Amino acid sequence: MTGEPVVLVHATKQLLSDASAARLITALVDAQTARGEAHVVLTGGTMGSAILASVAASAARDAVDWANLHVWWGDERFLPAGDADRNETQNREALLDAVPLDPAKVHAMPGPDGPDGDDVAAAAQRYAAELAAAAGDGAPSPTFDVLLLGVGPEAHVASLFPGHPDQLTSGVAAAPVHDSPKPPPTRITLTFEALARADRTWFIVAGADKAHAVKVSVAGAAPAQSSAAQVKGRQETLWLLDAEAASELS
Repeated sequence: MTGEPVVLVHATKQLLSDASAARLITALVDAQTARGEAHVVLTGGTMGSAILASVAASAARDAVDWANLHVWWGDERFLPAGDADRNETQNREALLDAVPLDPAKVHAMPGPDGPDGDDVAAAAQRYAAELAAAAGDGAPSPTFDVLLLGVGPEAHVASLFPGHPDQLTSGVAAAPVHDSPKPPPTRITLTFEALARADRTWFIVAGADKAHAVKVSVAGAAPAQSSAAQVKGRQETLWLLDAEAASELS
């Protein structure tokens, strides 16, 4: 399968979550069978944690070799560790704290309580260096086996907002975001260049408020209209939707 988008619609949000969880478990097991380890990029938002909760509830979850899974994030609110609004905190509550991950392979984005303090640019640079170190071959990041992305009503992904000056940052794998249109204003995000380093990219979207963003993104809108439309997987690009999010597609 190529990286050209494929749309799969599920009747309800719960079916979307459960089916995506089963798909994720299978992809991680396949990657680990091939190479012994896997790299996944997690996302925040309601669906990002719902999928992980479905993984936690799955009878197949222990098919994954959790100790040999690298966990990354597509973006993070620049808040202290443990803050309830951090994607990491929400993802830990949904799944990560319930499985035997190797802490050294859980790559959380730094917050203001990290080694760089309030310097979000330095914190983003630190994360970019961690990505490069994990690649180990001179690449800016490892190849991600699965990249999970939510999509905002304005068609943003990670913390790359259409029309925002930080959207098109290049030459680095991770970048600071200032004055985000969605609070909190300060964030760290993977760049388009880093997001492009995934074999499988899955957009997980639910709700009627996302229907227009889905429509323009699947149609391939320009960066000023959709950040989501700019991201494709090297092998596979899936739009995994509930019926409401798919309601404006023909």
